[in-house]
Amino acid sequence: MSKGLVTIFGGSGFIGRYAARVMVREGWRVRVAVRKPHLAGDVRLAGPPGWVDLAQANIRNRMSVERALEGADAVVNLVGILFEKGQQSFEAAQRDGAINVAEAAAKAGIKRFVQISAIGADEDSKSDYARTKAEAEEGVRKAFPEAVILRPSIVFGPEDDFFNKFAAMASSPISNVLPFLPAIGGGKTKLQPVYAGDVADAIAAALLRDDVEGKTYELGGPRTYTFKELYEFIFETIDRKRYAMPLPFFIAKPLGLACGAAWRIPPLAWGFFGPPPITGDQVEMLKHDNVVSEGALTLKDLGVPDIESVESITPSYLWPYRAYGEFHQKGEA
Repeated sequence: MSKGLVTIFGGSGFIGRYAARVMVREGWRVRVAVRKPHLAGDVRLAGPPGWVDLAQANIRNRMSVERALEGADAVVNLVGILFEKGQQSFEAAQRDGAINVAEAAAKAGIKRFVQISAIGADEDSKSDYARTKAEAEEGVRKAFPEAVILRPSIVFGPEDDFFNKFAAMASSPISNVLPFLPAIGGGKTKLQPVYAGDVADAIAAALLRDDVEGKTYELGGPRTYTFKELYEFIFETIDRKRYAMPLPFFIAKPLGLACGAAWRIPPLAWGFFGPPPITGDQVEMLKHDNVVSEGALTLKDLGVPDIESVESITPSYLWPYRAYGEFHQKGEA
């Protein structure tokens, strides 16, 4: 029996695909609201026929948001960007869009709202990403006081843009000549990666439980690592002899600003070459640890006790970066 209809904004993205599957498993019918539905047809595979549908919506457009919320009992906002391009600015996508969704949901009388933020969200941050995440939280709380806010650390899984990105860099032809990857700030920043499936379970719990309204949860995995330690884990997993080369912040910041600016100009802005390797905003975020803060409500408080580790999941999808893929024997490279 269906628990009702949940609209997931940004549901065709990395976390959204996990969330859609879990929502169906928990008995929700799912409406995935995306800007380009014709590119997201595979999301329907998250559930049996009729359980997952697509709707066109741009969270910057209030009318399309209201259409996507028609008949919904709950809403999840997953929209976020890691770098700016075109009209997709941090302010428009992360702050204004979240407020649009929250205000429309409140107006429609929807009872459940989950906003996906990020650890490190801070209105005083010099990072535009972190600042607009915090401003989105404030705007959502004002429009929808009962909203549950989830702040994950770095999210990993087979489709992630973290472990895959650095494994690809470490296995590229260039790295055979220059076997170094830049460790910004010396690689000392601490991270607490969390599995996408655990984040999806947290979203489901936030929609189902009555004791979570108006609360904020920080989502991290079972262990913290320095950036350098994660590099070393990746190198070991893909069996590549590579090294972390310390890159001071005062050098990384202008390099990041230059990359961020270049990727806003065609042809780089068209996306054919993938995301920028680093931006000035991302360098700014690396100046602060990305771990669950002391005393914060966590995954366990949401009833998600069996948290997956980096070591248990990432080897299952990093094998293509080994010299001989799945048939690679350690030491062959």
